[in-house]
Amino acid sequence: MAEARAVGWREVLVIATVVVGVVLGLAFGTSLLPTDAQGFVFHTPLLIAVLIGGTALVLVRLVRRPPDR
Repeated sequence: MAEARAVGWREVLVIATVVVGVVLGLAFGTSLLPTDAQGFVFHTPLLIAVLIGGTALVLVRLVRRPPDR
């Protein structure tokens, strides 16, 4: 049986850096959009839809994952 490995500080910092980079990249990308597209992003519930979709995807993956043996 494989031993469970604890997550270290290095892994946490790598993931945090990637997340911050993605958020900054999306913010920069949004600033390059035309004004009408920026209005759509900022004045509609687009973020809520993305969060609901992402949450649903994670939950479906968890439900379909085979049980650990």
